Amino acid sequence: MMLDCTRRLRATVAGCLMASLAGLASAQAWPARAVTLVVPFAAGGPTDVVARTLAGPIGKALGQPVAVENKVGLGGTLGAGHVMRAVPDGYTFLLHHSGMATAPALYRRLPYNPLTDFEPVSQVVDVPMTLIARKDVPAGSMAELQAHMKAKGDKVFIAHAGVGAASHLCSMVFQQAVGMDLTTMPYQGTAPAMSALLTGQVDLLCDQTTNTTPHLRTGLVRMIGVTTAQRVKTLPDSPTLAEQGLAGIDLVVWHGVYAPKGTPREAIDKFGAALRTALKDPAVLQRLAELGATPAADAKLSPEGLRSWLKQETDRWAPVIKAAGAYAD
Repeated sequence: MMLDCTRRLRATVAGCLMASLAGLASAQAWPARAVTLVVPFAAGGPTDVVARTLAGPIGKALGQPVAVENKVGLGGTLGAGHVMRAVPDGYTFLLHHSGMATAPALYRRLPYNPLTDFEPVSQVVDVPMTLIARKDVPAGSMAELQAHMKAKGDKVFIAHAGVGAASHLCSMVFQQAVGMDLTTMPYQGTAPAMSALLTGQVDLLCDQTTNTTPHLRTGLVRMIGVTTAQRVKTLPDSPTLAEQGLAGIDLVVWHGVYAPKGTPREAIDKFGAALRTALKDPAVLQRLAELGATPAADAKLSPEGLRSWLKQETDRWAPVIKAAGAYAD
């Protein structure tokens, strides 16, 4: 009898203790430890540069470090899939670019739905793109480049950083705009694509200013034009492709933050608030400006803003990709 009572008492005490600990854990304010920001592209690439520029200031605002983790492969879909499957506890986020909107049309067997399998957090920055050429290409303008392409035909090589990369999308849009089929050279990332251009293996590359600006400033590549409707402030002497007569080119790479489906709204709201604080940091703004990037409009710095923009961009890119016949398994 005494033994049974003792056992029941111990069980009751243990149960109460576990319940108390569980209550303390659930009541613990988020974040209680480091947060991981997954970048689905290689370290040193344009999206990675944005992530690492913001990680420190976001962590400072949160009171916990933000660690950038690169999950590379399959045009960004490997890293996105990793985050989609992560525990939705508020400690894993994804920083992805416009590829979130193009993936449904590009990949026949995409393992996730960007519109329904993630919690949108906030858009981040907009980054213009530049069409650049190797320094010995006999073209310093769009007119000269078109004459060169007509003379060389499919012997003109344009690089990109892999299916789904921003440089791939720009390559498709550019070739449709000029009405020519160039020889497309895919590489495993931005760095090898740029290396191929610098070493003369390819003729052209269209990529984000976060990647091209340093090489333009050193004169290692030639500027043809920027892809935005207006000139880029950090490249004031560089004309847009549109003002050089290439209609239909207005391409900006946008970046957004996402969390796994089911992530607590508290974590989403706090991370979003920390991101907005980081985007007001003078040092961050200066660094982004140097790279030609600008913070997203206020209306897009919210879960609802990003969700709406993602849907709009998904609808925009589907017919472009279908017309180009660009698909990947």
